[in-house]
Amino acid sequence: MLYQSTRDRQVHIPSSGAILRGLAPDGGLFVPGDFPQIPLKAIAEMAALPYHRRAERVLAPLLSDYSAEELATAASAAYAPERFGENPAPLKALGGLTVLELWHGPTHAFKDMALQILPRLLALAMKKAGTDKTIQILVATSGDTGKAALEGFKDVEGTAVLVFFPKEGVSPAQKLQMLTQEGGNLRVCAVEGNFDDAQTGVKRIFADEAFARELSAKGIELSSANSINFGRLAPQIAYYFSAYADLLGQGKLSLGQRMNVCVPTGNFGNILAAYYAGRMGLPVGRMICASNRNNILFDFIQTGRYDTNREFYKTSSPSMDILVSSNLERLLYEFSGRDDVLIRSLMGELGQKGAYALPDGMLKSLRESFSAGWASDEMAAEAIKACFDEHGYLMDPHTAVGFVAAREYQRATGDQTPMVLVSTASPYKFSRDVLVALKGAEFTRALDEFACADALEEISGLQMPKSLSELKTKPILHTALTNPAGMKAVVAP
Repeated sequence: MLYQSTRDRQVHIPSSGAILRGLAPDGGLFVPGDFPQIPLKAIAEMAALPYHRRAERVLAPLLSDYSAEELATAASAAYAPERFGENPAPLKALGGLTVLELWHGPTHAFKDMALQILPRLLALAMKKAGTDKTIQILVATSGDTGKAALEGFKDVEGTAVLVFFPKEGVSPAQKLQMLTQEGGNLRVCAVEGNFDDAQTGVKRIFADEAFARELSAKGIELSSANSINFGRLAPQIAYYFSAYADLLGQGKLSLGQRMNVCVPTGNFGNILAAYYAGRMGLPVGRMICASNRNNILFDFIQTGRYDTNREFYKTSSPSMDILVSSNLERLLYEFSGRDDVLIRSLMGELGQKGAYALPDGMLKSLRESFSAGWASDEMAAEAIKACFDEHGYLMDPHTAVGFVAAREYQRATGDQTPMVLVSTASPYKFSRDVLVALKGAEFTRALDEFACADALEEISGLQMPKSLSELKTKPILHTALTNPAGMKAVVAP
């Protein structure tokens, strides 16, 4: 399996090379040269397998220059019970929906599903390339990726990690998770601005060829742990296959029957993984893209026009507070018939004008597969309370956005296809907002973040993860601050 760039289809590198580089030299994203097929019989066989074995079977045809033994070792270590419990991706029934919980890893967010295995894949890629340079991982985070990357790459030989996060754009728990992170190869830096400022700054650093040569001369190569790196995206495909296998095993699906998915997403990677799973043979039906008030993806799917020239909102679901959805480029590449010239043109317009419009044929293809919904903070809070009152189920604000979108899609269409709602984070990463939804703002007015978590635990009976409760006593280890223009200077050794 060789990989090509969305902006130059003549580029052909192995999967390990795509993982090692992260971003293509032309600024494009690496995509598989074709989509290997996993037949229905093989999907049915997954129902009897533990999660790590399912992941191996999905990754093997995508990462074909890794041996079966390498993938088995990496997956077994990444998804070990001491990291994720007995089931890394359990399903929970919720009144006509099935919730896929992806937050049982060490940082309690769905990013762990990829960022526990990516360091292992990257270390193997370094050996395959015979490099003796330090791989400097640059990460822009809207909240969860940063901590997951720091935890995943902690003290991994031959790597260094630098995480940029928007100073006021993450939850208190997310911020503390990053600022208290231990590890000799890790750095964290706040950015004055929003996530798009941080993400654009990282992309500019990757595109600076002179800077890359300067770093290379010092024995440093840049790579990424954001979902622009295909090594982040590939493991996410696995949990859609796993969800389908579990539904088969529970008798809630018959083999070959389609499964709809609703995914709260900002950077489009999580829902793109569902699309890729469908291209690989998984019977994926409708994909519902759920947005918060920063509903640029909702507007795009409705109209075919992507326009970042709009107000940016800080919401109770900060990991989705994004206006430039990087992974959308990969989807457009497929819907354009892999037209790299068109993709370069559209991305050029986005960079210069902040907007672009799809040709009519591409919009038609998009709307044949994807639907969209969005929820305000108030709507998400109402969903949190309703789900808890009616089902005793506690969800975080991102999952609540998805719940609203899924319910609205079902109501509007009457579609009775089994629906999987992707749950992306523990409610304890957003304790105040969840508690406000349950008890009202006045109840929380005199409480700090940790008191909110304690109250939430008492009300819900859901135990707070130990690593989150311990944040209150951990020392702050990272205090760096920069503006977007100064990010490159932070990277430079």
